[in-house]
Amino acid sequence: MTAAYPNLRLRRTRAWGWSRALHRETVLTPADLIWPLFVTEGSGVEEPIASLPGVSRWSADGIAARAKEAVSLGIPCVALFPNTQADRRSDDGAEAFNPDNLMCRAIKAIKDACGSDIGVLTDVALDPYTSHGQDGLLDAAGYVTNDDTVAVLVDQAINQAAAGADVIAPSDMMDGRVRAIRMALEMNGHPNVQIMAYAAKYASAFYGPFRDAVGSGGLLKGDKKSYQMDPANGEEALREVALDLAEGADSVMVKPGLPYLDIVRRVKERFEVPVFAYQVSGEYAMIEAAAAAGAGDRDALVLETLMAFKRAGCSGVLTYHAAHAARLLGN
Repeated sequence: MTAAYPNLRLRRTRAWGWSRALHRETVLTPADLIWPLFVTEGSGVEEPIASLPGVSRWSADGIAARAKEAVSLGIPCVALFPNTQADRRSDDGAEAFNPDNLMCRAIKAIKDACGSDIGVLTDVALDPYTSHGQDGLLDAAGYVTNDDTVAVLVDQAINQAAAGADVIAPSDMMDGRVRAIRMALEMNGHPNVQIMAYAAKYASAFYGPFRDAVGSGGLLKGDKKSYQMDPANGEEALREVALDLAEGADSVMVKPGLPYLDIVRRVKERFEVPVFAYQVSGEYAMIEAAAAAGAGDRDALVLETLMAFKRAGCSGVLTYHAAHAARLLGN
């Protein structure tokens, strides 16, 4: 920079709203948002989630209505997570590849209601289906096995693709699962189904309300540190991303979001691929708690945090604030 004060006054371009808009480097729109939705049994059911104020579980018909709402708001994609009934959970998570499970019924309800007007992203992991709350199968010592789990995840992914899923999002963090799922999609007539890999998913303290929402929190035995990443590691995240891209991922995700914006930036700069972040349940709950306590303006907090994701390099953000943010942006 060669100019100096007063020839250069950086406040000049900030003086008026029109000028700030003209010089804005990062733009946030509803098209940058993915709306996570929780599915439950029944018809006409809405179950508010106490640890996620303002968020509910919906039966499949309610999920279809939320998808229509998303279309009207300009949100391009919804992400589905089931709260599987206790009597359908098992050690092997077999309900995950039942073609009439909650996830598949919700996918079909959305496609019947909206067709191709909205994308459906589906979670591939066993924790919503296992009686022990882990994302994979356990051996006799209680360790989450890798290769046996991958074989089941493939069946789960194909089941979801057959129901109409547009994006398969493996969140389990098993080694080699992206390649196995990609090959299975190709071999089973689903070449256009995308894979958004949870490539850098950390063993985070921010997941608590989500586990309440899918009913796995009280079931979880032990922790997930043998497969989710250590929050201290950054270089390892780049290795994980490189592997998932080589195995056939169309896009990658960093999870959680705000505490890991450095990882988002490093992934974007290193690989120059679509990078998404998940503003997870604990992040959402903190914003809601701050707003309820009068510690900050809710609307401003929502938009500022989402803008931070875009500024860091995200192509899009999964956020429970998606509908609210889209309304704010629309206005």
